[in-house]
Amino acid sequence: MTAARITVNGKEAPIAPAAPHTTVLDFLRERGLTGTKEGCAEGECGACSILVARPGVNKPTDWVPVNACLVPVAALDGQEVVTSEGLATVEAPGTPPVLHPVQEEMAVRGGSQCGYCTPGFICSMAGEYYRPDRCAHAEQGADAAEGADAEHGPNGFDLHALSGNLCRCTGYRPIRDAAFAVGAPTDDDPLARRREEAPPAPVATEYRQDDSAFVRKGTLAETLRLLRERPDAVVVAGSTDWGVEVNIRSRRADCVVAVDRLPELRELRVESDHVEIGAALTLTEIERRLDGTVPLLAQLFPQFASRLIRNGATLGGNLGTGSPIGDSPPVLLALEASLVLADADGEREVPLAEYFTGYRQSVRRPGELIRAVRLPLPLAPVTAFHKIAKRRFDDISSVAVAFALDVEGGTVRKARIGLGGVAATPVRALATEAALEGRPWTTETAEAAAEVLRGEGTPMSDHRASAGYRAAMLGQSLLKLYAQTTEAVPS
Repeated sequence: MTAARITVNGKEAPIAPAAPHTTVLDFLRERGLTGTKEGCAEGECGACSILVARPGVNKPTDWVPVNACLVPVAALDGQEVVTSEGLATVEAPGTPPVLHPVQEEMAVRGGSQCGYCTPGFICSMAGEYYRPDRCAHAEQGADAAEGADAEHGPNGFDLHALSGNLCRCTGYRPIRDAAFAVGAPTDDDPLARRREEAPPAPVATEYRQDDSAFVRKGTLAETLRLLRERPDAVVVAGSTDWGVEVNIRSRRADCVVAVDRLPELRELRVESDHVEIGAALTLTEIERRLDGTVPLLAQLFPQFASRLIRNGATLGGNLGTGSPIGDSPPVLLALEASLVLADADGEREVPLAEYFTGYRQSVRRPGELIRAVRLPLPLAPVTAFHKIAKRRFDDISSVAVAFALDVEGGTVRKARIGLGGVAATPVRALATEAALEGRPWTTETAEAAAEVLRGEGTPMSDHRASAGYRAAMLGQSLLKLYAQTTEAVPS
């Protein structure tokens, strides 16, 4: 096993002597790359964003922006990173760097005031700049006609790419202007050409210092044997949850096991009777590979944290933490998902409705991990995901409700409703489902079922919302679903 190394802006560097818990952010800053900033240490502000070369959806390689404050540098062993400093090019020794097109537009359009957040914005913008399927749409943008999508520029730039970047002083208008002004990469752009080559292959990593270790095995079987020996190990994929624990709560682990690059956890298959989604695929990868074929998931993704987080977060991680306010469990409960759990002895399939046993507790045994999520087919035709939060994007839910209804001939034949934020675990709204099934999809039925839904779960009062507000939002969400879908449902 070779010494752990990382390529930063085209130059290879050893990871040692960094501790196994050291973040990419701290690693870079200690080496003088101070464009990468720490703003929140939680993945909420984007001041730390960098670009990582990862397997692409439309090309061999995608330049993917991630939060450097959350990812352990050991997790990028053998990988390739570009920082805001690495975007500019030096045409000849001793000459000033030539600004990248994204940097140029941010400068000339006044997109930077104090400059603290600017490098992070630039890396996120560069990721969108190099998105292979970005294309111009002349009718879109800030000056588009009424009804056009103002969140996509005439150059095809999706402003949701910046949903994880916060600006504290400049104001977003000039930043948006810069995003909507960038053109397409030129043929001689080295980072654009890099997309045509394969990304660095995953490498087996065993990085140790003192009594702690960061380990990535080459196969699932090896990983499961390690977890049998070390059931106390912390399993990570994108580190979007564990990274916060390390930064904010100063948690440390004797052994961290990475599963994000295991091929067995990165498959997505559509079979005749189900869709199987690998537990280590990022939410962005799932979104782009499914391309809207599971409408309820397509509604979830834009509301799940930010693009920077979705570039690292996985379904396996969101379910593995067992949080009662995770956004994916209500959706997956409504879709009647099941989980494929694997350990060194084999696999078993568990319905998600039977997975959670208590606050952050589940039926998962020591040494067992989530290999995949399975969604049965066919899908319910009437679906909706309602997230009630204090911010439109990049926020934690006060209440999350997912609906999947099969309405035939004006009658609700089947109803599945998943709830988050109203109990110690994500739950199915079983009483409300029973109140809907077999009844006509009418105003009277919706109002009666909404009253039942208000009584589901055991909502509590906290700093995000009161118990009464949560209960009221449950009922209101069903009335909203009825109002939004009645015209679309066949009579």
